[in-house]
Amino acid sequence: MKDGDKAGLSDRLSPGVILLFAVAGGLSVANIYYAQPLLEVMARELSISPASIGIVVTVTQIGYALGLIFIVPLGDLLERRRLIVGQAILSSVALIIVSQAPTATVLLVGMVAVGLLAVVVQVLVAFAASLAAPAERGRVVGSVTSGIVIGILLARFVSGVLADLGGWRSVYLASAMLTLLMAALLSRTLPRQEQGSEVPSYPALLRSMLVLFIEEPVLRIRAVIGLLIFATFSTFWTSIVLPLSAPPLLLSHTEVGLLGLAGVAGALAAGGAGRMADQGQGQRTTGISLSLMLVAWIPIVLTRVSLWALIVGVIVLDLAIQAVHVTNQSMIFAVRPEARSRLVAGYMVFYSLGSASGSIASTLVYSWAGWTGVCVLGAAISTLALLFWATTRHVTGAAHSTRHVNSSERGASSRTSEQLVASPSRQAR
Repeated sequence: MKDGDKAGLSDRLSPGVILLFAVAGGLSVANIYYAQPLLEVMARELSISPASIGIVVTVTQIGYALGLIFIVPLGDLLERRRLIVGQAILSSVALIIVSQAPTATVLLVGMVAVGLLAVVVQVLVAFAASLAAPAERGRVVGSVTSGIVIGILLARFVSGVLADLGGWRSVYLASAMLTLLMAALLSRTLPRQEQGSEVPSYPALLRSMLVLFIEEPVLRIRAVIGLLIFATFSTFWTSIVLPLSAPPLLLSHTEVGLLGLAGVAGALAAGGAGRMADQGQGQRTTGISLSLMLVAWIPIVLTRVSLWALIVGVIVLDLAIQAVHVTNQSMIFAVRPEARSRLVAGYMVFYSLGSASGSIASTLVYSWAGWTGVCVLGAAISTLALLFWATTRHVTGAAHSTRHVNSSERGASSRTSEQLVASPSRQAR
């Protein structure tokens, strides 16, 4: 893309367009989480055994992981506006299939498709980063990410309310209609972003993801930090319903769902992390946020004693995690401007691994050591994340500094697509 075209696109990234990116991202990612409070009624209606109903969540996550690997990188190959709108339309079809599923088999096939196409959220993030001016990229990514996190946190609550009003199928039917409406808005609003004359083939595009991990220490380090912070996130949110619904608290599902509102407050507060990253304070933001993530477990462990302590802990925990997440993305997007879709795809694979491992470990620890054990687990992962950052921050900083100097000497802001898909040895030469 020419510099003049880039400037024109940046001018079109108005606050309204940024809001549209955030809402579209939140709506897309929510599709993955709607099922969690609906598993019991799904099992009963479709004659699935309670012990097996968890497969609904599993196949959705499998679909999402496959989408990260095979669909998100297409954002560096195809025109992103067309790719986003196409995925949104297909998502609405998948959601309709789920809402009308007559059997468990059809439901599972539909959920795989829902997860596969929900990765449009990552194409949206990469597109927003590409449209933003370099000095505002962190702020823009932070705003879009806040919308995504709000979608994750509110999905369970909205799902429960709609299911109470119209049954579990109404949740997916309503989401299908909203997704179709969003596709129309995105088609009319998003600017076109033409690809360069030299684009890699699809197989070369996939191979280049491995090249990125080999060559870019920023990506490797930030991906591991992402895995650890989302393992912490999942450790908390997977098990919190258990102590809240048990004596002496005995909260209803709706009351437990309201806890997500506290998480929303934390996610919104984390928007400032993007602005700090724009000012070159990404490492400082990461250190402070990881320290807060560890401290948050102190009030959280007091859940059975005080709900107010829990609320404070949730706000601090989600603020810290989302601040690091925004900073991670801002730093990796600066590494290879022409490969942002592949960068976010690789990073989010680690996100998925962290979420899955946190969920599994959390439930196992709760059955063995209760809520106190879960809090110890969360604090241990938080400590590991803080130590990992402390021991690698200089490596990341040196890599950033070297890349900046080399880029300035060449007078170029990015590498060509041919350079990106070349072998590591060729690029070294």
